[in-house]
Amino acid sequence: MSLRVVAAIAAGKLAGTASRAFGRGGGTALPGVVAEKVEPRLVERLAAQLGHGSIIVTGTNGKTTTAHMLSSVAAKAGYPPLHNRSGSNLMRGVATALLDSAGLLGRLSQAERRLGVFEVDEATLPEAVRAIKPRVLIFTNLFRDQLDRYGEVDSIAARWRSTLEAAPESRIAVLNADDPSVAALRESARGPVIFYGVDDRSAALAGPEHAADSRWCAGCGSEYVYDTLFYGHVGHWRCPGCEKSRPQPDVSATSIRLEPGGDTTLSVATPQGKTALSLRLSGLYNAYNALAALAGGLALGFDVETVRAGIEAVDAAFGRQERFEIDGRRVQVFLGKNPAGLNQVLRTIAAVPGEKRLLLLLNDDIADGRDVSWIWDADFELLADGAASTIVSGHRAEDMALRLKYAGFPSDLPVVRGTDEALALALRETPPGEQLFVLPTYTAMLEVRGLLAKRGGAAPYWEAPS
Repeated sequence: MSLRVVAAIAAGKLAGTASRAFGRGGGTALPGVVAEKVEPRLVERLAAQLGHGSIIVTGTNGKTTTAHMLSSVAAKAGYPPLHNRSGSNLMRGVATALLDSAGLLGRLSQAERRLGVFEVDEATLPEAVRAIKPRVLIFTNLFRDQLDRYGEVDSIAARWRSTLEAAPESRIAVLNADDPSVAALRESARGPVIFYGVDDRSAALAGPEHAADSRWCAGCGSEYVYDTLFYGHVGHWRCPGCEKSRPQPDVSATSIRLEPGGDTTLSVATPQGKTALSLRLSGLYNAYNALAALAGGLALGFDVETVRAGIEAVDAAFGRQERFEIDGRRVQVFLGKNPAGLNQVLRTIAAVPGEKRLLLLLNDDIADGRDVSWIWDADFELLADGAASTIVSGHRAEDMALRLKYAGFPSDLPVVRGTDEALALALRETPPGEQLFVLPTYTAMLEVRGLLAKRGGAAPYWEAPS
């Protein structure tokens, strides 16, 4: 390794130690920022050491959970994963994950045996692919997310297309057949393509949601027609203009059973035969995450039983249905950062029997997106009638209270600015033995998750198991 790489690693590790020592976070991004200042090609130099290459997961929703599942799959297959498990998915987060596993001389531990599992921000994908050179690319879905940062979904789709067009023919693309924007990437892929999707129509919506971001065909401009709609614009689609349609998935859920507030079970058809998955996660969106991970594991060459065992071993990733026990109360955290993802969360919570006790936190920091108008496309009406208590907090708490008023919630909801005070009140409003649902945006999730971890004796998110 060059002296520049050695210096970059030393500087990054020192920055991480200082960040944790001074209580400035878990050092999941700052070390990468510092190290890349010293050696801009650090990710490329370190990722090249991974003996079994890498897999990248990108998309608007589901990246963290899908990568979490694939990390477990890699471990089951006997390949110690190198995984940016904290969810820090810009280049600085990838760099941090790599240097955390590197010695001071720039050598990754167990390099010859390791497989890289990286979730990558959808806008960062081109840069990450150039540096990491993954064997497999998984695309989960494409929805509106932080318009002030990313722009419309078409701009992200264009970046994805150019990334695939520049890829070698050996690179495998794993695509969601049920999202027309993602399925269309097959036309740009130079290498093999594996599709995954849901064939079980019993999981379909009764009608369309507000959060549908790919209504028109990119090829001819005609509006898509849906025979089955699962959520947002994801379903069994076809274009009446150019006659393109949903491809038949290679990995498909032929049957899905969603237990309200509990496990999810799937019967899945794969090229290696049928299998069953039992997930310790709720909601149709997690069924899609499992299908993506299953297709990705098969793309890596693992047998279906190893992949199944890895997926079934996974609990919730931090902040994504993560559970806590606080003073005899059950608390579950559901990250909601855009209309499509939040609608799936709202449907999952609405399906749980009984009255609901809610804490909603809306922030508008850079990592959340400054524009919070997206909350008007989330179907909060699903919870209005069943809410026994509702507390609102965050930097934009008043905006959330107004949205909830129009959704049918009481007009005098408690608005509590401080996260600690809001959590304390929400817990007091939740009787012992009952459950509190916490719905934060990203930066609010980091804060409230830290408070819950302290109260419940859990590890900080950067120390949570991969």
